[in-house]
Amino acid sequence: MVEDPTIVYVQTHGTDEMPKAATPFYLATAAAAMDMEVSIYFTMLGPSLLRKDSRDLTVKEGGAALSTFIDQAQGIGVRLLVCQPSLDLNDLVMEDLIDGVEMIGGAAFNDMAAEADAVISF
Repeated sequence: MVEDPTIVYVQTHGTDEMPKAATPFYLATAAAAMDMEVSIYFTMLGPSLLRKDSRDLTVKEGGAALSTFIDQAQGIGVRLLVCQPSLDLNDLVMEDLIDGVEMIGGAAFNDMAAEADAVISF
């Protein structure tokens, strides 16, 4: 295994497809618990999951709130990164998002992806 492996998860689905919302958070949290450097990059419709008013949405009826998955990931050090053009696509600004989200552009993402040991897309 690579020493200090780095994984980037790319979340393209948003609140329009809640069943696809939890898996990147779950896997990222597990990877961080394994001492990996982990980021989730939210692009396309993904930034809608980071809206402050989306925290109480659930992946399935009667299931855990999205905030549960987000809080676990952030609590163990997973970086939440948002694509600036995707904010525009979703009519969002940084102030609409939960605390702790970082905005990066395409060049920064490409550098991160090129240096990562794995890039996994959802």
